[in-house]
Amino acid sequence: MTGVVLGFVPEPLIVPLDKILPSRKVPVGLATSRKYNQIRASIEEVGLIEPLSVAAVDATSGQHLLLDGHVRLVALGDLGHQAAPCLIATDDESYTYNNRINRLSTIQEHFMIRRAVERGVSPERLAKALSVDISHITKKINLLEGICPEAVELFKDRQFSVELGRVIRKMKPTRQVECAELMVAANNMTVAYAEALLVATPSTSLVDGVRPRKVVGVGPEQMARMEREMSNLQGQYRLVEQSYGQDVLNLVLARGYLAKLLENAKVTKYVKQRQPEVLEQFTAIVATTSLDQ
Repeated sequence: MTGVVLGFVPEPLIVPLDKILPSRKVPVGLATSRKYNQIRASIEEVGLIEPLSVAAVDATSGQHLLLDGHVRLVALGDLGHQAAPCLIATDDESYTYNNRINRLSTIQEHFMIRRAVERGVSPERLAKALSVDISHITKKINLLEGICPEAVELFKDRQFSVELGRVIRKMKPTRQVECAELMVAANNMTVAYAEALLVATPSTSLVDGVRPRKVVGVGPEQMARMEREMSNLQGQYRLVEQSYGQDVLNLVLARGYLAKLLENAKVTKYVKQRQPEVLEQFTAIVATTSLDQ
């Protein structure tokens, strides 16, 4: 087997900022955005963590084309830096830097902050580096307190507000898992949805049996109805979960069979003449790529 060719020179090169040519304009109002302020505060407090990505120097102009790190470049200039560490690209493939980014999930951020604190970094310094209030760091540190491991596993790849933990931990572990499954299935990780699930939770499934504050305008009958509908929804979700794999397999088989069938011009002509609405449905199935469609 041949080795994998590196796309960058392994060692960063210190390049003067005036020798780095941006490949695009930064958005208007960048200096007042939260993202910029966080990056600027992080560089000011702990330095540049991720080097800029640049192309090899142009022999004519003597400049490096900036591939990734436009916001960091602006922040470095505003902070008075004269140069920046850069990774020099060694190929000219049409790769779009930062086009596909795997953002850190909220739980990954929690573990990173906990690890930093355990290694001696103070919450105050973290708050200053991230340009957030100290209370936000405290909430991230205590994010998983009172949440069962099964619910944590369901949330591990998701991004959500730290306030979600405050709502979930009011429920018992079994109910936490039920609500986590519903939120993931609905792709709705908002605090408002979690609070709606909390309100619809029976007192027997709440920690210490303490009922949450009643929603204004919702009477006892409506609350009972909401609880019944939530219970039915959970049952339907489990049924769908059990049959999802088989449904996908059936879709793939049916789609393949119909695609082969419609390749026959005589069959297509016959169905079009006799049952045009059926042909329309067959065509739609062949064009289907997922159950969502």
